[in-house]
Amino acid sequence: MASVLDALWEDRDVRFDITPQQMKTRPGEALIDCLDSIEDTKGNNGDRGRLLVTNLRVIWHSLALPRVNLSVGYNCIINITTRTANSKLRGQTEALYILTKSNNTRFEFIFTNVVPGSPRLFTSVIAVHRAYETSKMYRDLKLRGALIQNKQLRLLPQEQVYDKINGVWNLSSDQGNLGTFFITNVRIVWHANMNEIFNVSIPYLQIRSIRIRDSKFGLALVIESSQQTGGYVLGFKIDPTDKLQDAVKEINSLHKVYSANPIFGVEYEMEEKPQPLEELTVEQPPDDVEIEPDEHTDAFTVSFTSYQHDREPVFSEELGLAIEKLKDGFTLQGLWEVMG
Repeated sequence: MASVLDALWEDRDVRFDITPQQMKTRPGEALIDCLDSIEDTKGNNGDRGRLLVTNLRVIWHSLALPRVNLSVGYNCIINITTRTANSKLRGQTEALYILTKSNNTRFEFIFTNVVPGSPRLFTSVIAVHRAYETSKMYRDLKLRGALIQNKQLRLLPQEQVYDKINGVWNLSSDQGNLGTFFITNVRIVWHANMNEIFNVSIPYLQIRSIRIRDSKFGLALVIESSQQTGGYVLGFKIDPTDKLQDAVKEINSLHKVYSANPIFGVEYEMEEKPQPLEELTVEQPPDDVEIEPDEHTDAFTVSFTSYQHDREPVFSEELGLAIEKLKDGFTLQGLWEVMG
């Protein structure tokens, strides 16, 4: 069995120039808002584009050349602010700044609404990202959380309990701890009967395998989490064996249903429903021209990744102040020419 998380990249990565297939929504992903006339002011200044806001990421693509695009997963976002930017299409105007980190590299994106007087660019992206941040219990493995209240599971908004199993031993210690299992449509929760704060919440999104294995306590239910959460191996003992087998069968069945259509927990609705993402993206026909790279392309690339690993400051005689050391092969003059 493979974890859903193993194939999930949409909310956990920053990608450029993705394929039309990668622009389509994956199972469980939903288009929340679509904004036309949005400029990628930092990367494609002067190029009118479309911004698509889903429950997992923000996608921008050029209207003139759809293969020029980017995908920003919400899990990569460090900060979102609004500041003044210099747009070729709008001049000095309020813009949305998004600072991200992906694979130890930082990227900054600046989006400007070409249509004046519309705050939807700010409200949609900020609100959906906030909804993503406040729904992590659907997606992240959680230890010792505020999961139980009056011996009952505190349900998430889209959660339903399918089974409650008493007398489940957690085998994380030499003696074992007696507790209770809750099996829902989005996760498995166990808590100790004597201390409810001693608990674990395991979303199906994070589960790599569920099987029965032999242990020093006898046959046990073993749940292995995805590598991205540290590859936890959690053991639970359920007696008798028939009850154990029924529990494994039920969990595997619910995990299979979840994998086909994951519930990510990001809830936000616009007053006007956008068109399906498939109708908004256009497959770009191949060009018959060959593009020759030049020095401006390389300089432009470094401006895009200027937030890459921080480099030591050096004194610039040309500017008369301390600056971050430039990469080999780049000059201040070359960067000024790109900005010009």
